Amino acid sequence: MDGLQQGNFFKDAAPPASGERFDTLLAHRNLVIERIASTSRITSQLYVQQQDEWVMLVQGDAMLDVAGRQVALAAGDYLFLPAQTPHTLLRVSDGALWLALHLSHGE
Repeated sequence: MDGLQQGNFFKDAAPPASGERFDTLLAHRNLVIERIASTSRITSQLYVQQQDEWVMLVQGDAMLDVAGRQVALAAGDYLFLPAQTPHTLLRVSDGALWLALHLSHGE
């Protein structure tokens, strides 16, 4: 069973003292799966990524600015962000957990 990886999404998922922590759960070919642990003490940062991103808020709630549109997310909500879509996390609850899938385009 070469290549088999197993883990628990909630293990070691406590948020940092401030900001966000990005933990790579799997990097395989053109796919990266991350767990993001957030605290409510964030500094908003604009992201414009080269890859497509699908993100699900597993627990907590958040407000994002996506290309000038405010998007509210609650636990269980997901969002697809095509490559080059500007987005900023405006507000997030303490202890929020995200599952993010990044898919880069083949050359």
